[in-house]
Amino acid sequence: MTLHIMSDKELARLEVLRDLTSGRLTASAAAELLGLERRQVQRLAKAYQDQGATALVSKKRGRPSNRQMPESLKAQALELIKARYADFGPTLAAEKLREVHGITIGRETLRLWMLEAGLWADRQKRRGRVYQPRYRRECVGELIQVDGSEHWWFEDRGPQCTLLVFIEDATSRLMHLQFVQSESTFAYFNATQRYLEQHGKPVAFYTDKHAVFRVNKPAGLHGDGMTQFGRALKALTIEIICANSSQAKGRVERANKTLQDRLVKELRLAGISTMEAGNAFLPAFMADYNKRFAKAPFNDKDLHRPMTPRDRLDEAFTWRAERTLSQSLTLQYDNILFMIEPSEFAQAAIGCRVEVVDFPDGRLEVRYKGRSMPYRTFDKLRRVTEPAVLENKRLGGLLTLIRQSQQSEPPGKRTSKAPKRRDQSKHMFSVG
Repeated sequence: MTLHIMSDKELARLEVLRDLTSGRLTASAAAELLGLERRQVQRLAKAYQDQGATALVSKKRGRPSNRQMPESLKAQALELIKARYADFGPTLAAEKLREVHGITIGRETLRLWMLEAGLWADRQKRRGRVYQPRYRRECVGELIQVDGSEHWWFEDRGPQCTLLVFIEDATSRLMHLQFVQSESTFAYFNATQRYLEQHGKPVAFYTDKHAVFRVNKPAGLHGDGMTQFGRALKALTIEIICANSSQAKGRVERANKTLQDRLVKELRLAGISTMEAGNAFLPAFMADYNKRFAKAPFNDKDLHRPMTPRDRLDEAFTWRAERTLSQSLTLQYDNILFMIEPSEFAQAAIGCRVEVVDFPDGRLEVRYKGRSMPYRTFDKLRRVTEPAVLENKRLGGLLTLIRQSQQSEPPGKRTSKAPKRRDQSKHMFSVG
């Protein structure tokens, strides 16, 4: 016994044709019910009388479509994906097949092929916990989400590093990307300065609770309780908001996942393996990314404020610390002794709080009432050598004692209260 499968449309035709052959309907009425011409109804009725209900089953059922892709093309596409794009999603894989290999295949067709070949998992298998989204901000420049993503961006071709991501909340547009060694204050100083020079000042930055943005230790709540980065933004009248969870700043978190997929593969295809080459590649990547994924804002108004002569970025983005100037015109900063050159102005600062200004480019100034004072340095951690003892006649005896003490003690370390200097160039401090 053969089983025939009929669609709802074919079953409806069967009922009408039964009534027609039994005389309960006329040919004109049957044609009106089926939405067909009278002659076509008569043809179907004759086939029904000769062959029964099987005459109404479509002859195309069970046969391959006339528009089906050739099996050779399917095999070629899957072979390329296995060889070069094994961890690509269907959308990105379809783009690369079209752009690099000249093979044009629909995204959904490729998705079905990859599912069948086990190269992709459907959404149900990839779905995680669901979080309720919040509405976007209405205007560009109202809220900029900032985050650092540590990842093997160059895979095994280069070192592990961090990508600083600035994304616009209203449009999901990438505003600035920059590869740095680590998520440090000086790295954010440099990246934020570049952002402001290009786009202007936004209303607020939205960040996580990283120590760069917020004082997390109760013992560290001294002075105004601000971090160095927070002080710099306050001087530029930019608010900083710290999210309570990673889901709260989901736009930049989702962008990080997309970048860890797409950007890693684009860097691989471009043969890039260094941060310098990666930073040069990022502007073109951002333009292509924004063209594909950026949304239109609800309001066309741009809330970025232009920079003014009063916004001195080089002064704002500095690490600042206060010290008390001793009677001998000395102060200590990061285990280095700073000896201020004697002058009438320096004498007036004895016993007062002076400011140590540490610039991202490695320059360092000691200021009192906004005026810089010249100085000499002596690094307590640097080993005193025999030639140094012989060259300095006035301090020869003291240096000899220091050298003997250093030889009997393990090498010291920089203070933990000082900034991390991996992203600061040309500084005077030795770091591990």
